[in-house]
Amino acid sequence: KINLTVIRQYVDYLVNEQNVKNVFVNGTTGEGLSLSIQERKQLAEEWMCQGKDKLDHVIIHVGALNLPECQELARHAAAIGADGIAVIAPFFFKPTNKDELVAFLQKVASEAPEVPFYYYHIPPLTGVKIRVEELLDGIKAQIPTFQGVKFSDTDLLDLAQCINKNKTGEFEFLYGVDEQLLSALAIGANGAVGSTYNYLGRQTNLMLQAFAKPDFALAQQYQFLTGEFLNFVIKLGFGVAQTKAVMTFVSGIPMGPPRLPLVGASSEFIVKAKAKLDSIVWPEGD
Repeated sequence: KINLTVIRQYVDYLVNEQNVKNVFVNGTTGEGLSLSIQERKQLAEEWMCQGKDKLDHVIIHVGALNLPECQELARHAAAIGADGIAVIAPFFFKPTNKDELVAFLQKVASEAPEVPFYYYHIPPLTGVKIRVEELLDGIKAQIPTFQGVKFSDTDLLDLAQCINKNKTGEFEFLYGVDEQLLSALAIGANGAVGSTYNYLGRQTNLMLQAFAKPDFALAQQYQFLTGEFLNFVIKLGFGVAQTKAVMTFVSGIPMGPPRLPLVGASSEFIVKAKAKLDSIVWPEGD
C-alpha cells in the first residue's frame, strides 16, 4: 500500500540534502503504472501539498493504458495546481505512427488546457519507437500546451535532431538516462529526470555546475563515477525495487517494497550496493 506519511520527509530530504527542487510524480521509479487511479491522485495531492513553498516544479505523470483514465488524471492534476503533466504512449494497443500518437496525446492535453504538457518518451518500456524528431513537426498546432519531452532513450541521434529543430528554444528536452546525462547536455538537453537524482542529486548538480562553467574534465569525473556505480549494480540486477533499496539506505527514509510483479531487492544486493557507493570518492572531497 502507498505510504503517504513519508512524503513530507522525502520532500525535505530532496531539498535540503540533494538540492533537488523539481519532482516528477507517478513515473517509472514511482511505480505509477502499478497504482490505481485513486492511489495516483492521492500521491499527486500529497506531493503538491508537501511541496508547497519548498519545490519549484511538480510535474505529474498522467499516462495510462486507456484514454479516459489519462484524461481523468490530467483534469485532476490541473485542479490541484500541477506545474506540468506528462504522458507515456499506451503500450498494449500501441500507436503505430506519429499521427496516432499525437491524436492520443492531444486528447489528454486538451483536458488540462492551462497546464504545460510533456511527452514521456521511453521506448525500452513502451515498445513505441516513433522518433521524437518526427513527432515534433507541427505538434504545437495540435497541442498548444506542448512544452517538451522527457527523453528516456539512448538514441542521442534522435535527441540531437530534436534539439537542432528547436532553434527558437520553445521546447524543453529533459533527459532520462542518468548514466548518459553529460552526453545529452553536450548536444543540448536542458534538464534531466531520473531515479539516481533521488540519492545522487547533489553530485549531479555539481556536474551540471561544472558543465556550465565549463569545466568538462570535472563534469566527466562526476559522470564517470555515477556510471561506475550504475555499471556495478546493473550487473547485479538493477531495477525499480533495487532503486528503492538504495534510496532507503542512503536517505534513511523507508521506501518500502515494490508492488508485485516486482519483488524486493535481496539483502545481498543491498550489502554490495552500499559498499560500492560508500567506496566512491567524489571530486572536491564531496
